Amino acid sequence: MFAEFSNEDYFSRHLSWLAFNARVLQEAQDSRNPSIERLRFLGIFSNNQDEFFRVKVSDIKRNALLQKAAGNELAVEQYQRLLQQIEQQVLAFNTLFNQAYNDICHDLKQQGLEIIDHSMLSDFHRQWLKQYFDAQVLPYIQPLIVSKNIDFQHVIEDHITYLFVEIQCQEQRQYAAIDVPIKDSERFVLLPQEKDSKRQKIILLDDVICYALPRIFSGLFEFDKLQAYSFKITRDAEYYLSEDDIDDSILVKMSKGIKQRLHTEPVRVVRDQDMPLRMEKKLKKLLGFTNYDTTLPGSRYRNFRDFISFPNFNKPELCYQPWQPMICGDFTRFTTVFEAISDKDILLHYPYHSFNHFTEFVRQASYDPRVTSIKLNIYRVAAKSQVIGSLLDAVRNGKKVTVNVELRARFDESNNIEWSKRMTDAGIKVLFGIPSLKVHSKLCLVNRQENGEIVKYAQISTGNFNEDTAKIYTDFAYFTKKQQIAEEVNNVFRFIEHSYKQFNFDHLLLSPINQREQLERLIQNEIINAKASIPASITLKLNNLVDQRLIDKLYLASAAGVTVRLLIRGMCSLIADHPKAGNNITVISVVDRYLEHSRVMIFYANGANKVFLSSADWMTRNIEDRVEVSVPIYEDDLKQQIIDMVEFGFNDNCKARIINASQTNDYVTQDGDKARSSQQQTYLYLKALEQTKLVSEDKKSAKAK
Repeated sequence: MFAEFSNEDYFSRHLSWLAFNARVLQEAQDSRNPSIERLRFLGIFSNNQDEFFRVKVSDIKRNALLQKAAGNELAVEQYQRLLQQIEQQVLAFNTLFNQAYNDICHDLKQQGLEIIDHSMLSDFHRQWLKQYFDAQVLPYIQPLIVSKNIDFQHVIEDHITYLFVEIQCQEQRQYAAIDVPIKDSERFVLLPQEKDSKRQKIILLDDVICYALPRIFSGLFEFDKLQAYSFKITRDAEYYLSEDDIDDSILVKMSKGIKQRLHTEPVRVVRDQDMPLRMEKKLKKLLGFTNYDTTLPGSRYRNFRDFISFPNFNKPELCYQPWQPMICGDFTRFTTVFEAISDKDILLHYPYHSFNHFTEFVRQASYDPRVTSIKLNIYRVAAKSQVIGSLLDAVRNGKKVTVNVELRARFDESNNIEWSKRMTDAGIKVLFGIPSLKVHSKLCLVNRQENGEIVKYAQISTGNFNEDTAKIYTDFAYFTKKQQIAEEVNNVFRFIEHSYKQFNFDHLLLSPINQREQLERLIQNEIINAKASIPASITLKLNNLVDQRLIDKLYLASAAGVTVRLLIRGMCSLIADHPKAGNNITVISVVDRYLEHSRVMIFYANGANKVFLSSADWMTRNIEDRVEVSVPIYEDDLKQQIIDMVEFGFNDNCKARIINASQTNDYVTQDGDKARSSQQQTYLYLKALEQTKLVSEDKKSAKAK
């Protein structure tokens, strides 16, 4: 940290993360969005909150307990203050969340789609639900009866909605928990339409079970009254890999570590705010909650994350009108992907472009007789991955295939373990990276024999090789045959396998080898130019900006007169109008229908415009504790495309928020009546670009004839 700056010069990354999720909640509140999409944003918000408590809040509590054990009362006080701030913000979110949900339900009702609870059932629907429950739900109901014989705290699973049931017989009360079986039954049940009704009615599985409680307990328990309220716990997502069992493979250790999550301490319980106080106290006691644990009241429904997949119910007008992924003319005008990449470097932008171009790259490589080997990094892949399917085909075709699998990709560990086993069994050489570093770079390398030599083809991306997320995450993918770039990509793979060896990187910025040094040098060059009265600017598009050393350099750059413009989707610890940094920093955040995920760095460099695409956010972990790659873009036309598309973010006056010192998420105001959505502008820009390529190709064909 530079001497000029202290901890007060940075916004809390935890509170900044909550400010980001507030922007997601704003999308649910935004009546300009279609009603079903607003519901889905509530699901995204809820899922984000769950992960925040599983990862970040649990980490704060763990550190607080460690500091308490060490007798550091000042640090404990600071952690407790932070937890109080988090809880206050989350409680405020709950109010806004419930208001948004009620507003959306009202809008849906006006548009012929009504979400009801079990107290609103008609006689017709009661009769129908009895049959539905017996056939579709009851077989999966397994009540957990509270008794001295069970360890309630450790059998309640993370991330699952439960109904806490009170079984009352005269003055005696007994308790049970019912797992809402959303994996086996539909969460959203479409009720049959009644005669003369113009509305479709939907009831949640939670309410179906509440309605059928007597059916579940009759004959086995005596009761005068039954009542149930939902709850969900969040457990610490951290796990620990023992170094004691040296004979265990990394796969075995990871499998053991993941199983720990079921038994880690709960850090939060979210409950129906209408749950009676005696039931709330009983639940907390059963879960063994302490003063460091969070109990939060909320709406009647838990696991709102399921709303991410809320069905259309044949009402497409209540959803976003789809933007069909574009086919890239740079590929289609050639017979093979290798001819296309040989002609020129190619830039794709998902999900505006089709991810099929990458799957086709790997598919053709899997059986091209001239391809000798394929290398790939895997961080998160689809559950049904075409990419891995092609790699398995490549082995069968005699290709040498090497895949580095990051087993520690949080919440994707189980999926990656299963793929690792399958690939190993098929004969793929599977690597598990470097013990002390997560491999987060997105690289694919194909070696091909051409004219008696081995020629390398590289694909470097800002996002994962995942067919599912490529439909909703914005990411750049860069294909190149430039041997100076491809050779360095190969050196990244060699570094992962042999990290004790030294490798030189003259083009790529590689964490943890030279990325920080090169980024600081690029910033310093802008400072030098500004001080020499030469125009200087830095433009960054990142998910998160929290590394204090790099923030310090941006502060110094601004103070020197460098124009600093930042598009930050998530956490931002930099304070835009910091008094020590002058007034040259602008921070904007865009949250819209797609998740902004691409990382771009643009340094003006006295008009040369040094442009990089990167897998790395500006977080200490990405710079020092992961293998991350930033690639320079040398072609002027591709650089301009990237610059143009980043510029759309700064021109957005629909979904852009100003990230000020207090991170209140004020919208960028509209100029006049012209609305500009950066994602829509990007789609139209790329559509026009592809149309231009098509017209140009038609002219060439006509001239050839």
